[in-house]
Amino acid sequence: MDLDLRSLQLLKNLVERHIADGLPVGSRTLSRDWAQHSGKELSPATIRNVMQDLEHAGLISSPHTSAGRVPTPLGYRLFVDTLLTVQPFESALHTPQYASNALGVALQNSDPQRAVSAAANLLSELTNFAGVVATPKRSAVFAHIEFMRLGDKRVLLILVTPEGDVQNRMLLLTDDYSPAQLTLASNFLNHHCKGRSFEDAAAQLQAELSTLQNDMNALMQAAIHASTQAANEADAVVVSGERRLMDVADFSSSMDRLKEMFTVFEQRTVLMRLMAESQQAQGIHIYIGGESALVPVQDMSVITAPYTVNGRIVGTLGVVGPTRMAYERVIPIVDMTARLLGQALSHG
Repeated sequence: MDLDLRSLQLLKNLVERHIADGLPVGSRTLSRDWAQHSGKELSPATIRNVMQDLEHAGLISSPHTSAGRVPTPLGYRLFVDTLLTVQPFESALHTPQYASNALGVALQNSDPQRAVSAAANLLSELTNFAGVVATPKRSAVFAHIEFMRLGDKRVLLILVTPEGDVQNRMLLLTDDYSPAQLTLASNFLNHHCKGRSFEDAAAQLQAELSTLQNDMNALMQAAIHASTQAANEADAVVVSGERRLMDVADFSSSMDRLKEMFTVFEQRTVLMRLMAESQQAQGIHIYIGGESALVPVQDMSVITAPYTVNGRIVGTLGVVGPTRMAYERVIPIVDMTARLLGQALSHG
């Protein structure tokens, strides 16, 4: 976009002023801000001419009830991509006790699910918006399988992934199995299928099951089917603090917008799709409502970052808030939390 430095600086001042007070910004306000920051005078008439150019470019718009201007989604996009100065992490915190080492301690937990929940809570607490964490995708192979007899043709399948994640599945069977039979089945699966994908394990079973008793076939086929379902389940999304958004004027002023926002959290489909896309590349991603089809709510923005475990991207976390947010604060908080969660899960 062909804008001179003065136009870009005025756009930056307008966006920052609108983020700060939520009101349309007029030429006189921008003139005062310009003089304060640059020490030079710039007349309201000159600023009005620049604002007309910015409006013609689709970067700002004029509400019906005001002579001032507000940023459009395109204006916010230009701002966050080229004009934003991100604060250092420590400066971004409103609560001084939350230094990076304190956050790291808060996320350290032997239970990965609790660490994920703690990360979502911290994101919400530090930003006063909603924190969202997509949990790591489950492994498509297993390290160990066990069966536990529960009686009445019910068996508990205990599946352990190479990462140490434990999944339990209830199997409802047509036959009853003794503890000895369950031990035989688990030994067979652990010996022949350990470390293989569930698809490979299913193919292996087709070749090997003829050597076993017929009454064992159903048990092990049910186990592989349940394990495949567990691995193929959609990644879970942990959300914390979504009700904080009810206190945001941009949402609370419109009942329709509130309903749209809570539909996003209730259905989770939009969040899952957005998190899956942002996991495809390194670094911070910013999605702006009204601009991105992935964020269907006007005036909502989502800032995400992937997190890694032992050098591999396994999930994504982020903050959901109003488009009129202090990006320079929220971005470093999201970035640091992603780094610390990855470290906690790598050392867990």
